[in-house]
Amino acid sequence: MSNVNISIDGKWLKVRQGITILEAATAHGITIPTLCHIKGLVPTGVCRVCVVEVEGSRTLMGACHTPAANGMVVQTHSPRVVAARRVIVELMLTAHTGDCVNDTNAENCALHNLASDYQVGAPRFNVRSPRFYPAEEGNPYVVRNLSKCILCRKCVRACAEIAHKNILSIGYRGFRSKVVTGFDQPLTSEACRDCGICIEHCPTGAISAAPGFKAVKGGTAR
Repeated sequence: MSNVNISIDGKWLKVRQGITILEAATAHGITIPTLCHIKGLVPTGVCRVCVVEVEGSRTLMGACHTPAANGMVVQTHSPRVVAARRVIVELMLTAHTGDCVNDTNAENCALHNLASDYQVGAPRFNVRSPRFYPAEEGNPYVVRNLSKCILCRKCVRACAEIAHKNILSIGYRGFRSKVVTGFDQPLTSEACRDCGICIEHCPTGAISAAPGFKAVKGGTAR
């Protein structure tokens, strides 16, 4: 397969034809943030955090699903890109009603870290009915707190495409959308057992390991 030349942040790089801007940047040590991307799976561009500025394009483009093209000139942290990412993160925080202030594991939340990196404070947007859900602790393997969920769909895709179990899906529409099991039933041990793949891929701690259960990389347990 032939190569293409692409400029990222002022550096001309020779990359393999067919890879995405995100893959090209990552291969050369250039960081582009993302909350929904899973390496090796077909990208969805759901979170929009990876937007970049491509010379000649009217709109910002998702780096995770835009192919690198010969002669393409990309800026990953231009003022326009940074401003867009700040708004995207702020909108996510508006719907993300988890208590990050009192959460001792907040440093493990990718959204929390992005908000810090981009200096995003308390959201300016008023939401009449915040998406708040009580934590589900009835499963001996997984604790779910959908108040922390940002609908990145990583758990859904990991469950379907890596574990091949298809337990999780997206239910409802619009602001009422949420990750559901079956017909929005509790995540019981009969439905979800000791896989742990969703825990590994959740960026915000909306899905975490239950006390006494330790999921290891790759979706197996011990």
